[in-house]
Amino acid sequence: MAGASTTTTTTTQLTIDGSVAPEVNIREPHEPKEREKWGRGIEFLLSCIALSVGFGNIWRFPYTAMQNGGGAFLIPYLIVLLLVGRPLYYLEMVMGQFASRGCIKVFDVAPLMRGVGVGQTLALLLILGYYAAVLSVSVRYFVASFGSPLAWARCEPDWSGCVDSEFKGRVQNASLRPSAEYYFNRTVLHNFWTVEDGVGVPDWKLAVCLLFCWMCITGILIKGIRSSGKASYFLAIFPYVILLVLLVRTCTLEGADQGILYLMKPQWEKLIDVQVWYAAVTQCFFSLTISLGSVIVFASYNSFTNNIYRDAMIISWLDTFTSIVSGIVVFGIVGNIAHITGNRVEDMQLQGPQLTFITYPDAIAKFDAAQNVFAVLFFLMFFLLGLGSNTGIVTTIVTAVRDRFPQLPNWKVVISIAIYGFCCGLVYITPGGLHVLDVVDKYGVTLTTLTLVMLEIVTFCWMYGVEQIGHDIQLMLSRRTGVFWRVCWSFVTFGIIAVIWVFSFIQYTPLPVPLGMTVFGWCLYAFVISQVAIWAVYALCERKEEKLLDRLKAACQPTSDWGPENSTVRSQYRSERSKRLEENRAQSVGVGKCVLRKMCNTFVQK
Repeated sequence: MAGASTTTTTTTQLTIDGSVAPEVNIREPHEPKEREKWGRGIEFLLSCIALSVGFGNIWRFPYTAMQNGGGAFLIPYLIVLLLVGRPLYYLEMVMGQFASRGCIKVFDVAPLMRGVGVGQTLALLLILGYYAAVLSVSVRYFVASFGSPLAWARCEPDWSGCVDSEFKGRVQNASLRPSAEYYFNRTVLHNFWTVEDGVGVPDWKLAVCLLFCWMCITGILIKGIRSSGKASYFLAIFPYVILLVLLVRTCTLEGADQGILYLMKPQWEKLIDVQVWYAAVTQCFFSLTISLGSVIVFASYNSFTNNIYRDAMIISWLDTFTSIVSGIVVFGIVGNIAHITGNRVEDMQLQGPQLTFITYPDAIAKFDAAQNVFAVLFFLMFFLLGLGSNTGIVTTIVTAVRDRFPQLPNWKVVISIAIYGFCCGLVYITPGGLHVLDVVDKYGVTLTTLTLVMLEIVTFCWMYGVEQIGHDIQLMLSRRTGVFWRVCWSFVTFGIIAVIWVFSFIQYTPLPVPLGMTVFGWCLYAFVISQVAIWAVYALCERKEEKLLDRLKAACQPTSDWGPENSTVRSQYRSERSKRLEENRAQSVGVGKCVLRKMCNTFVQK
């Protein structure tokens, strides 16, 4: 193009066997336009909090703990958070900030594995549908919170076996269920208990709420990352005020101590149950929103020297605190319901969204005063938490699209995703929508995420190398990477996930849904995972080498433009990397030794 200036750089690449490829001169266009950045560093921190602290903590953590024995789940969850969650969270922040690339472009670090980023983006597209649907239910409750008495506080005449949620005494019949449960199942969702005859038609009131949710998400994101950064101040801070108020009130409910004790009391025999560890790993991914590309995308909008080590520690500990607090609130309320109805806490059979939309409203109905005020504030909090998670998911998908097609205006991409999300969300607000949600969550999201995260670790820590990541952190933050992080990145984190992944198939049990829905779930899994193979073949076909082995070696190396966004820093990075490559060439190591060095150069950082 006339008038375009270029710069010439010389790069050296290390092949997978440790030898150095011939130096090539690459003519690059003049320094491209810098990636959009957060307005202030605090906006990145708050946006990550709004992304990570959301449905995964308030909704998913309590019901996962309920399904897996309360205290039996808490210990594996904390162990997994330490050895898997935090290392992966920090790793993804490092890769995103270092390269200033989104969740697909970051795999330019090894083009052979680009399908991992594509698969993670597809998993996010699946999550997008049901997260917004759950958000629409919170809007429905928010509107109902203005009525007096509260719509779920008292039983309707046709609700047989019902006890008023506002009742604070104790009933003798253990088969009675609170009115909050009837309201959710019969008034809000009109639940089908089976889907043998289909999922039904979406509820029109929830459809309006769903439309409102997508209008809010679109309004926040239509101007790009800076507008969402400004919204993060409110989305990240306000929910904690309400959550702490609910914590205080819950602890005063009669019977709450039994529910909280059930959450906190260890059940040591459960530690050998692989399903509990499987639930802990998947919950860790959801609560921190790791292995889905969102953390990489948010970090990619940082300045190169932003202290992401500090941010990663703050966010991961705050996320843990929020999960435990929300667990205490929910289990305290479940203990109160069990006390009133004469049930045991462990016999309560509330699952999925029901646990949130039954236990919280039931507690609010028992407040002595200002029931409407607390109901409005709680569902506003839940809406804001969900809004923060949903905007983070949409931001990730928008970034993936615009990294590939930068000429597309931001607003067009946002609106297109909003239309898609609204159409998908309609499925989940049907009477059989919860069954569809379970299938998509299990096969299309949970199993795929568990698979893709192993391939992500292989790409970043084994192909690119833990040693190189340590040098990148030194260049960015001027700090050495501790042994704990290098050990986890080298083999501990991968080992834990791999064991859980294997046993998840060995001990697989299908969901109680029709065979057709199970087949649909496995098709979702196959479609997402197949992206890895499809894009690997594409990367090999792009190479010009004659021999397949040479193509494979080249496709495992970073692309010629890989590195920091700033040209000066990128030149420094390439110079230092070239020196290390020369040293490796002098050692003349083979393929096996090279891979082992990248995996296990853990205890010594040169």
